[in-house]
Amino acid sequence: MTAASQPSEAHPGAETFRLNFNKSRKKKTCVFCLAASELPVFMQHTHTALPVDSKGTGVFPAKKRSEIDYEEEKGWNENREIPEGKLYFSSSVGAPKKRLSQVLSRHRFTNVQPPEKPLQAEEWNRLKESFQSPEIFEEVMLNSMIRCNSPIDVAKSLLTHVAKSDGDIAYHLLVKYLALCVQQGQTSEIHDVYDIMKIRFKVLESGAYSLLIKGLSNSDQWRMALTLLEEVKQLMIPSRGSYESCIKAASRHQEMNLAFQLYHEMLTEDLVPTLDVLQAFFDFSRGMKGAELQNQLFGILLYLRDNQIYPHKTFMQSIKLWFESIPGGNWRGHLTNIKDSGQCPVCNHQLEDSNLTEEEYKCLRERIIKDVIHGTDTFRKTSPQEFEAFQTFVENRLPFDIVIDGLNVSHIKPRKMQCENLFEAVNCLAKGNARLLVLGRKHMLTKSPNWKREVMKEMQNKADFFFAENISEDDTFLLYATLRSGKHCKFVTRDFLRDHKACLSDSLTRHLFRKWQRGHQIVISSSGEGQRLKFLPALRYDCVVQTTGDTWHIPYKDTFDEKYSYEVPRKWLCIQQK
Repeated sequence: MTAASQPSEAHPGAETFRLNFNKSRKKKTCVFCLAASELPVFMQHTHTALPVDSKGTGVFPAKKRSEIDYEEEKGWNENREIPEGKLYFSSSVGAPKKRLSQVLSRHRFTNVQPPEKPLQAEEWNRLKESFQSPEIFEEVMLNSMIRCNSPIDVAKSLLTHVAKSDGDIAYHLLVKYLALCVQQGQTSEIHDVYDIMKIRFKVLESGAYSLLIKGLSNSDQWRMALTLLEEVKQLMIPSRGSYESCIKAASRHQEMNLAFQLYHEMLTEDLVPTLDVLQAFFDFSRGMKGAELQNQLFGILLYLRDNQIYPHKTFMQSIKLWFESIPGGNWRGHLTNIKDSGQCPVCNHQLEDSNLTEEEYKCLRERIIKDVIHGTDTFRKTSPQEFEAFQTFVENRLPFDIVIDGLNVSHIKPRKMQCENLFEAVNCLAKGNARLLVLGRKHMLTKSPNWKREVMKEMQNKADFFFAENISEDDTFLLYATLRSGKHCKFVTRDFLRDHKACLSDSLTRHLFRKWQRGHQIVISSSGEGQRLKFLPALRYDCVVQTTGDTWHIPYKDTFDEKYSYEVPRKWLCIQQK
């Protein structure tokens, strides 16, 4: 990283910008001398910040969606080291090999402890000289300050030292300082850094924009975040975090129309909102009137339904409180467990059936065979000859009642022999004379510590087995056999089948797939070593948000942890309008 050169004769009126670092808001001032006339290109390991083009001809490099997601996919993590979220090098900008080695070596210093108080220049010099990799000393130290949430004055003293010794501050160091300011809600410091950046650079990279928007949106000058968001839109698709920061700011100030406008923009850009921002809509709308507002919030509930999203308990409570706060609405919510028959014990309403109609089932089966089984990806994991042999095997033995992913189930208890895990599952599921098909691998037939021949032989007396090549993909076989056996057939796997759902070409078919999966996937679990396997049968009713107009039934989970598609909750919120 080169230091800024001295002002040249071409810029005799060069303006010097000073960032005031007022200790405890006193009038003692340290300065970063940042010359606007010197405009070097500041390179960092993830992005390039573009310097101001005096001719106004600077062009922002085109970026793909994957490239601009500098910020997190799960919301801003204030303990994360910045800006090391995703490491990539844009094809439009070269990345020095030296810089890459610095990125990789950085991880050796995650336990570095920053000073507890500001240091003088000579003290920083001594620390740097004793540091193992002095070329990345400042970056590692700022990362540590972010991790330890160090006082702002400590970071100021470091950057003041850098400015005085190098004559400039590298772009990525400014971004890290900005991250610390945002983390601590230091609004005035955020403004100061932004003032420097907007003069020094024509546009910023997405990480800096995301930090600025987050920091400003939490201040009394939150509308500046909206202005920045509009600026970002001219350059790239804003990150999910940027949208959500602005949505929350608008919601906090009761500007719900603006909040929903931004929400719908997010969806248009295929950005998946977090549960946190969806909950905020209900929290900030509590007690507010308006049919349009109600319809927008009902729309969020239908979004949960369409995407099989289960709110966690605190989100569910926000939904309940919002309904009950609607002026003149007379809504009342109750927590309950739905009966096996699908009837709600609170309102006696019968929930939707999990079974598909004959037409829906036929449509789904045809699309899965076309898009998933005979799609472009299938034979990368199995040969056409093997799958043809499997189809013949299945057609000669139809129908089955339950299809089991043998290898998947065999790993349910890690400390137990795999063949014993599978044997226990087959024994449980074979009760009632159910016809079973177990999808296995050829290595199961070879005697080994995990696979005993006598156990395998006994299992084959209770179920049909098809042994695929060891490198083959089980899911395709499982889907084919289950769908060919008919609507009654269930399947057992701990796989989520998300890749196959994604292969389906339209949203309606994906919706039918999720519904079919909820009604046909038997959940298997083990409560602990020495405990018997537990099978939760597929539900007769559909476990998604549903409404009749004057009732809403919302399945929810106790924790914030992600629930995948086969793990349907057993707890419900019943809301009635009296």
